[in-house]
Amino acid sequence: MPGGDGRPSRPDAWRGVGGEEVDEPTGDAGAFLRRRSRRLLASLLAPHRLELGAALGLILLRTAALLAVPDLIGRAVDLGVRAHDPARLGGYAVLIAAAAGLAATGNWGFLTVSGRVGQDVLYDLRTRVYTHVQGLSLAFYERYTSGRIISRLTNDIDTLTDLLATGLSSLLTASLSVLATAVILLALDLRLGAVTLLALPPILILTRWFQRGSTSAYRAVRQAIALVIVHYTESLGGIRAVQAYGRESRNQAIFEDLNGRYRDANARSARLSSAYGPGISFIGRLAAIAVLVEGGALITHRALTLGVLTAFVLYVRQLFEPMQDLAQFYNLFQAAAAAMEKLATVLEERSTVPEPAHPHPLPRARGAIEFDHVTFAYRETPVLHDLTFSIPAGQTVALVGRTGAGKTTIARLVARFYDPTAGSVRLDGVDLRRLASADLRRAVVTVTQERFLFSGSIADNIGFGRPEATREEVEAAARAIGAHEFIAALPEGYDTPVRRRGVRLSGGQRQLVAFARAFLADPRVLILDEATSSLDRPSERLVQRALRTLLADRTAIVIAHRLSTVAIADRVLVVEEGRIVEDGPPGELARAQGHYGSLHRAWLASLA
Repeated sequence: MPGGDGRPSRPDAWRGVGGEEVDEPTGDAGAFLRRRSRRLLASLLAPHRLELGAALGLILLRTAALLAVPDLIGRAVDLGVRAHDPARLGGYAVLIAAAAGLAATGNWGFLTVSGRVGQDVLYDLRTRVYTHVQGLSLAFYERYTSGRIISRLTNDIDTLTDLLATGLSSLLTASLSVLATAVILLALDLRLGAVTLLALPPILILTRWFQRGSTSAYRAVRQAIALVIVHYTESLGGIRAVQAYGRESRNQAIFEDLNGRYRDANARSARLSSAYGPGISFIGRLAAIAVLVEGGALITHRALTLGVLTAFVLYVRQLFEPMQDLAQFYNLFQAAAAAMEKLATVLEERSTVPEPAHPHPLPRARGAIEFDHVTFAYRETPVLHDLTFSIPAGQTVALVGRTGAGKTTIARLVARFYDPTAGSVRLDGVDLRRLASADLRRAVVTVTQERFLFSGSIADNIGFGRPEATREEVEAAARAIGAHEFIAALPEGYDTPVRRRGVRLSGGQRQLVAFARAFLADPRVLILDEATSSLDRPSERLVQRALRTLLADRTAIVIAHRLSTVAIADRVLVVEEGRIVEDGPPGELARAQGHYGSLHRAWLASLA
């Protein structure tokens, strides 16, 4: 319900947008998501074991070189400065420079190798997600909005880019440095080492607090930006409807609410980081002060040399500075972990129309369709009830009925966008579930009322179903349908770009391009779903002529409210509430006193 200011109330306003829960998964659900994310990351890294091994060796070289520097400085102080030995001091200076050079070389090599691996992993992940979502069934897209999918492919993968580009370097360097430095401190002087390690309990407490808070904070950030992208994408995708209904102010209010959540989630994560980093730094400085005090006392009693204390202070700095790097890595890790959870969720989606394990070969379909006691329900809502009928090869059948009667569902089952809940749909006697999708898509093509045209030229759109088709074949298809004249009259002919969804073409022209596309694909079964519903009379007459060419010598299922389109059919099936109530030639049914007869008489009266 809206709040008092007209905006959605915050707790539930966008819960489940596109099917997505915005609440943070906890307990077993959260642990399951983390395990799934780790499995996905492991599968992405597995092909790069050798490169990762080389990267580990390079980072070990860098860490060892850096850890040698404080010890060399300490020795230079004791054996060079205090002993007034310039030659030895110069030797240590050379060694320090060499260690710095080795560290720089190791770091350069690591960043080069890890950067390459990171880009390969991201390439593989983008390809995997894109390939996977293309193969999912329509049921997936009924639950997932386009904005959510775009968020997965862009924003979530960009977050992983940050982790792979800088995060892994920070993690490995900092972890190795902290562990090695702690050992060196204890070996260098056990007393000062014990003083330094007293700082670890408060650091662990602070880290645990930061870990708990940042886990939920970064998941909230990922969820918030996903909702922002969803709303942004859907609002602009439907901008005509938004402006037509004066929805701008309402959409703006919703966007400001979602944008505010995104801002607040980022602000919360920033507050956590701003407390953790300075907190670690403060504890580190207190530890350094304690070391100086204790070390000064030991030097006074001649129990410690100045060089050892100098090296120790430098090592203390190397102990606490990487802890701040670990905090920064944890920030990246939390954001990346939340993104990885989303990506893993998409990749583990399974199609509701899976490929058969052993597909039945279908080299060339004839086009005979059979429904054998077919029942279908969208989730829990029954739509079709025990349908049994057959369509011989080459017959044109019109499906007629009220909106919601089940006509489009029948067509979607023939195209195997869904599988029946019970019963079977067969093509040439073979259950569609036994056919490979490539064979089925070659045999069955659907043309919808959307007449979707893709970016590119008109020739590209006609050849969409047969990319290997020659220009001559594309033009022949356009001529057969009756689209050649208007295409040839365009500024660039067949090379004319259609722009966004074909806005340069009229509705009738877009429909003719869609028909030419289907004609060139040459399916044995053609489904026309309300193909002329939005056309004016002149455009409809133009399309009707093209229809006769398109439907010749192939099985066709035509869904239409306009009975002028139904007239070209050999047979009419009248569908009511998921059942076929009339079946026969259109002329016979028009003269009868049934549903179709009533519709036909009402249509004739509308033409008078």
